[in-house]
Amino acid sequence: MHGMLALLAMAFHTIVEELQASLEQAGYNDVRPSHGFVFHRLTPSGATGNELAEYLGITKQAISLMIDELEQRGYVERRAHPTDRRGKLIILTEKGWGCIKATEAAMVEIERHWAELLGAEQLESMRADLYRLVMMANHSQMPALRLVW
Repeated sequence: MHGMLALLAMAFHTIVEELQASLEQAGYNDVRPSHGFVFHRLTPSGATGNELAEYLGITKQAISLMIDELEQRGYVERRAHPTDRRGKLIILTEKGWGCIKATEAAMVEIERHWAELLGAEQLESMRADLYRLVMMANHSQMPALRLVW
């Protein structure tokens, strides 16, 4: 029997694989899971490169490369920062927002499928337990959804 933490990691991996497959079917075959964390931080009104680097816990150089990649693929664009003349604000393009909508639809479908497999009550009970664990481990504050590796 696998330990609970290993099973949680496997469940997360399963979600990522199912999500990637759904995004590929929707025409978003050039995004990676790490891009989703960037997109999450860019909603609703964008962020600077420094804010993204801090949020993801990566270097400014690494986020700059990722922004370049996402910009070349049409998911984000750099705009003049409204208050910092030297800074750039990274915002989602229409394609980026489309990817977010496809991700949200895929997540709803994954949860629906899991509810079919486990039962809606069992899934809701699991969600409530996970929520309580996260909140207790983080001093009653929901932490940022970000990369941890």
